[in-house]
Amino acid sequence: MGDPGGRVTPPCHARVTPPCHPVSPPAAASPVPRSLPRAQSPRPGRPRRPRAAGTGPGRARARARADPGSAGGGAAVREPGAAGLARGGGAEQPGRGCAGPDGCPRCHLGLSPRPLREPAGPNRGAGCPKSRCRLSGTGMDAPSPLPTLIRKKRDGERLEDAEIRSFVRGVTEGTAQQGQIGAMLMAIRLRGMDAAETLALTQAMASSGRTLAWPPAWHGLVVDKHSTGGVGDKVSLALAPALAACGCKVPMISGRGLGHTGGTLDKLEAIPGFRVSQSPEEMRDILARVGCCIVGQSAELVPADRVLYGLRDVTATVDSLPLITASILSKKAAERLSALVLDVKFGEAALYPTQESARELAQSLVAVGSQLGIRTAALLTRMEQPLGRAVGNALEVLEALECLGGGGPADLRHLVTALGGMLLWQCGMAAGAEQGRERLARALDDGSALGTFEAMLGAQGVPPDTARELCAGTPAQRRQLLGEAKVCEELPAMQEGWVQRVRALPLARVLHRLGAGRSRAGDPVNPRVGAELLVGTGEHLRAGQPWLRVHHEGTLGAEGRLELQDALCLGPERPRDPPPLVAETIVTSDPLPGPCRDSQ
Repeated sequence: MGDPGGRVTPPCHARVTPPCHPVSPPAAASPVPRSLPRAQSPRPGRPRRPRAAGTGPGRARARARADPGSAGGGAAVREPGAAGLARGGGAEQPGRGCAGPDGCPRCHLGLSPRPLREPAGPNRGAGCPKSRCRLSGTGMDAPSPLPTLIRKKRDGERLEDAEIRSFVRGVTEGTAQQGQIGAMLMAIRLRGMDAAETLALTQAMASSGRTLAWPPAWHGLVVDKHSTGGVGDKVSLALAPALAACGCKVPMISGRGLGHTGGTLDKLEAIPGFRVSQSPEEMRDILARVGCCIVGQSAELVPADRVLYGLRDVTATVDSLPLITASILSKKAAERLSALVLDVKFGEAALYPTQESARELAQSLVAVGSQLGIRTAALLTRMEQPLGRAVGNALEVLEALECLGGGGPADLRHLVTALGGMLLWQCGMAAGAEQGRERLARALDDGSALGTFEAMLGAQGVPPDTARELCAGTPAQRRQLLGEAKVCEELPAMQEGWVQRVRALPLARVLHRLGAGRSRAGDPVNPRVGAELLVGTGEHLRAGQPWLRVHHEGTLGAEGRLELQDALCLGPERPRDPPPLVAETIVTSDPLPGPCRDSQ
């Protein structure tokens, strides 16, 4: 798809960077790219914390001092229900009821200790003193009545950090009713959150479960990548082992496909024996031996996000900017990352149709990620056409293997090296983004990335012989190992012309109906269903010449064939050079002089 070039946008400013040159963020801009809708930009530096105040009968006003973005020693493990990410070296908070021999040390009501979880009842969700005290020892906030918080946000008021923590705690512990959670989600969707509220929500969600802990020797090396989803996006399969081959530690927590977009876990599960479920201890062991792992979200990590994510779809709040930001970054904060790169896609087949709407999300993610202590960058990439030439889980694994071996489609390799080069620069392992790109490309070309991928397969349950044959076998052997669909059908061009583009969305929708995707979480997918593009933009097609190979189980009908033909856009003349795949890069304003140590 050509050189990424594109625009490099530091926070609240934009500037043009010529293609093939390192991306250098300016030193003068604010570390906050842009605040969210209805936002007030927070003051530079550490997020404001509420001051602990005195207490009195009927009111507990002391605030917890929890800061998930703060630097520290090794990452401690924090169990569900704790407020704020644990600081390195800190001890767990005692008790799940009121502390002290004389009852609650804050409201002085003299109540006996009681667990945080309460049975359903008329006072469910209420705080002191109308219900029994629900404070959890030293450092926990007094719970705020959820109807009060919903009313505040509904009326356009901002929520305090302690109030947001109280809401998330109710979500995690089951004391908040689904109707209340849905009402709060809709209030946030309609009224928005400012940058400080979004940061507090992200922190509270991250601290709702365990956080991962890494050895001190890995400080500055733990990195990850997140994509907002596209068609044919198999970047993670090549990027994680390539980064590990360069010396990074990559605990990649990925998701499954939903709707027309594919999921990294579904692709990997097309490989016989691959196990995406790994405990935090198993992840640490794999990282120590291999350098990377690609896993699903554990039930122990960010349980609040599981609840909220499941309700966002049924409450029509999926597109809420602060909720998207908190959902993505809470999981990354729980990973205790040093650096993060985000692939924010825009176009017909992406979550965001325009570059402007994608930029708004990217700026929110970079701002909040940076305040969490993670060096964060975002690339805005086009998603009008499929990435690469293969769409479908097993076919995308095959194409990722080509990329890992130094080949594969040019646009796939380009995006893998662009994202990887940015991460190597962000964590101080390269002098600039372009130098990082070159280093990652060498890992693809010299076989070290492919060797790391084979080691990762073995560490995650694939039999050694299978992993070896998949990585060293011929294309025919690889196809046989992954399995093939019953029918392999080629579609001919209906007329002569120059290929202007191949639209990703109609292609993905047909494959979704054929079984390659799912409409609801938990639906099965057929990894053998997919399609291969036989032509690319700028090529000339004769009438009757095959342009698409479809793999299906005999269920493609006349209507589906016509819809697939609509994906092929032909013209009488050769098209102009396509725009760059990477349209824009958004980085923090802070210079990156060397290996970062501030998030470990």
